[in-house]
Amino acid sequence: MINNLKSYFPMLREREELITEIRANEKLRSVFEEWSRERREEFLDFCTGARGVKILYDSFFKEVLNPEYAPERLESFLCVILKKKVQILRILPNDSTRIADETSLLITDIVVETDDGSVANVEIQKIGYSFPGARSACYSADMLLRQYRRVRSRRGDDFSYQDIKNVYLIVIYEKSPKEFHEIPDIFYHYSRQIFESGLKLGLLQEYLMIPLDIFRRTMHNKTIETPLEAWLTFLSEDAPEKIIELITIYPEFKPLYETIYQICRNTERVMEMFSEELRIMDRNTVKYMIEEQQRELDEKDKRLAAQEQQLAMQAEQIETLTKKIEALSQKTGK
Repeated sequence: MINNLKSYFPMLREREELITEIRANEKLRSVFEEWSRERREEFLDFCTGARGVKILYDSFFKEVLNPEYAPERLESFLCVILKKKVQILRILPNDSTRIADETSLLITDIVVETDDGSVANVEIQKIGYSFPGARSACYSADMLLRQYRRVRSRRGDDFSYQDIKNVYLIVIYEKSPKEFHEIPDIFYHYSRQIFESGLKLGLLQEYLMIPLDIFRRTMHNKTIETPLEAWLTFLSEDAPEKIIELITIYPEFKPLYETIYQICRNTERVMEMFSEELRIMDRNTVKYMIEEQQRELDEKDKRLAAQEQQLAMQAEQIETLTKKIEALSQKTGK
């Protein structure tokens, strides 16, 4: 089979070369043999270009879009999805307790402060959490409160609420919660707080939700036409033909793939990264299954409670009717 990606990325190695290196190294061979056959094939495929790399793997995402040494890449992404000019001023520590210590289904979580003082948090979730609306509202409020404390501490007596700027919560789902599939043809969801009356108070919390599974479905048999579609294709596609289409129409994405494929030349390092991703995936799957089972139990409990309430009402109605019949019988007997 012709490796189409190798003609665009000559640093990619041949499959036989990679297998020979792994077999010749006892440590690498041991790790490789621990993986399932499916995972071995996945590893060999993306290291040789038979398939593209899954950019949403935490290790690869951070290598490509790390704002510490490549801020312009994350800036470009934020400019496109927020539809405004964005320049990253600094990276902020994500010191939130995350409401009930929720981290297991999270792939990536990056918080940055922009040049206008706004705070943007980019989250990528492998599998969307339950109750996405309530969770997003709580986390956005937490981000706003942390900004308030940080700015108030820095400004001291000169503090004014005018110093508090917008907070953007950006959540990208690889597999989105069921709520998103009720609007199956839309993959860009933006929200900000407004008053129905038209009153303008400059409320600060804004939300952006992007379900990549719905995006991929809407792009089936469709050409990449916009920068937003280009970025989302980069994040969600590992099919060689889509990668080639992307870098042909938007050649600025080619260096991002080159960054990853240079990493793939270091077999030990990329195997460690892949092993960590597999551990995260296993943990996420278990967590997701537990949450789904708990949600099913909760729904059953609600249905049972509703049925019990209905039975109680029916019993009360029967008792009332019985009393009326007894009263009528007594009256008739007299």
